[in-house]
Amino acid sequence: MLTLYNTFSKTKEEFVSLNPGKVGIYSCGPTVYGFIHIGNIRAYLLSDTARRYLEYTGYEVRQIKNITDVGHLTDDDINQGDSGEDKIEKAALREKKTPEEIARFYEEYFKQVEKELNIIPAHFFPRATAHVPQMIKIIESLIEKGFAYEKNGNVFFDVTKFADYGKLSGNTLESLKVGARLEEHPDKKNPWDFALWLKAPIEHLMKWQSPWSSGYPGWHIECSAMSTEYLGNTIDIHTGGEDNIFPHHEAEIAQTECYTGKQFVRYWLHNRHLLVDGKKMSKSKGNLYTLDDIKENGFSAMDLRLLFLSSHYRSQMEFSWQALEQAHKNIQKINDFILNLEAIATNNFVFSNIFDTSIFKEKFQLAMDDDLNTPLALSNLYELISQANGEIAAEQLSSDSAKKILSLWKKMNSVFGFILQGQAEVPEEIKQLIRERQYAREGKDFQKSDDLRNIIEKKGYTVEDTKDGMKIKIAS
Repeated sequence: MLTLYNTFSKTKEEFVSLNPGKVGIYSCGPTVYGFIHIGNIRAYLLSDTARRYLEYTGYEVRQIKNITDVGHLTDDDINQGDSGEDKIEKAALREKKTPEEIARFYEEYFKQVEKELNIIPAHFFPRATAHVPQMIKIIESLIEKGFAYEKNGNVFFDVTKFADYGKLSGNTLESLKVGARLEEHPDKKNPWDFALWLKAPIEHLMKWQSPWSSGYPGWHIECSAMSTEYLGNTIDIHTGGEDNIFPHHEAEIAQTECYTGKQFVRYWLHNRHLLVDGKKMSKSKGNLYTLDDIKENGFSAMDLRLLFLSSHYRSQMEFSWQALEQAHKNIQKINDFILNLEAIATNNFVFSNIFDTSIFKEKFQLAMDDDLNTPLALSNLYELISQANGEIAAEQLSSDSAKKILSLWKKMNSVFGFILQGQAEVPEEIKQLIRERQYAREGKDFQKSDDLRNIIEKKGYTVEDTKDGMKIKIAS
């Protein structure tokens, strides 16, 4: 039985989909004004893990991940979406490009990063700029129903009209106070009302005609328009980083439920921040790393994927190069184990004992059923590797057992999502050295064998002597 921690209820709940056998997931995607950093990647890995495990358990999943290419202002997180510069437009002016050129460039970078991380592409990546008519339709309905109001070409949602405002984040109207960080917009009735539509200055680059003004949508209304367009009025799972909880997701709930009259989201999943030196990783703090930085330091996308899965998504995680080094060693251990199993599976080793994989399958599923506990699931994998390696060392693992373990690995890895290295493509020069070393070992000339091993390793390859013969790999 799969249980998920629902941010709305603050408890783990049994997962029951709205429609039997089918799941709709909406994932807050990137605002495409700069290179996504590895803190962003952690959020996308959460939605990927949830989707993979749901598919593992037999669900048909439909995932939507939006592309925010307008309306996300620089002060959206503190001023309810009505002040600051548009992040896309600011980047366009800085880089001397059009907003569309900026958005498409960073959107493609984002998708390339997801590909390298082996994150399954969403079924649709709707762009905010392509859904302005849907946003206007929702805003018109909210005004008609009395939940929103217009003044001077600006439209705001009246938070006092929604009794459940603040139940996701805990920031109820009673607990909110106007502080120094909140600049009151002159056209708002209440300080915490949030923008649905803003009138654009004459020089503004991105604007559309609406019944109220030539302007642009607020950040929050975009996700309501795109989620209802592709997943309906009620969706099963909504994912995002914890910084999205307030005000973004709080606003999504208010405006969507007032528009549809139905529950917006059944399960809210949020990952905690990725920290660097105890501080949240973010563009504004300048303490971020990109996937390019990871690779430039000699690590791979799979090293990073394993690092993130080694920590539960609801735990704050401190990034360090030492931790990434350990993740690198662990992915190599998994890779070597699978290569060894594949070699054993092709040979005709027959033993009376058969390796029991059922307990490892059960423990894997119990871990994932408990709110997607990937660290515990990985611990189970390492236990499997240790036990199987013990039988390999004792020359007691049969080919059939190796095939059984490989079959289980394939199922588990459909959730982990690791892309492992294949057997190295070895040049003829190295193959000749290997043959010479084999002749030396057969003739018990171990000094020559060691000398040839050193030559091979200096040429960038490693040699392992196993009961199945020598294995050659590109040195990591």
